Amino acid sequence: MKYSKIEQLLQELKKTDEVARKRATSELWNLWFGQKGEIGRELLRRSQSFLEMGNLQKAEQLLTETVDNYPDFAEAWNRRAVFYFSLERYEQARQDCEQVIQLVPYHFGALHGLGLSLLALGKYAEAIAAFRKALEVQPYALINQKLILECTALL
Repeated sequence: MKYSKIEQLLQELKKTDEVARKRATSELWNLWFGQKGEIGRELLRRSQSFLEMGNLQKAEQLLTETVDNYPDFAEAWNRRAVFYFSLERYEQARQDCEQVIQLVPYHFGALHGLGLSLLALGKYAEAIAAFRKALEVQPYALINQKLILECTALL
């Protein structure tokens, strides 16, 4: 059986070889950011620039327009989830993470973000489930193991 590029990268995330895992992680992020080509990359760059300039309203507006215009652009949803999380708007972050996961079930960033959002919302059992799913994709991501222990202690 011949694996697709994504399947190969997902398998590399499970290897003991740290270099292979880092390369696969980087390549997956690159694929996600590049899903809509240069237009998508530019929209995400512009939203990040607005954030860095402290123009939160423009950043949110651009991210929302991007997900409205490109509803299948998983990384735009993910960037907006990160934005919402950074503003402690955890329910909105949770919703956007769930949208990313519907589009890209193996998006380890969104799985981790979902866990963080649920943890912040006090939904510890659900957060544990999200962190476990993230670990299924990235078994060597020790932060998710640590967060599972933290959530378990809070139950």
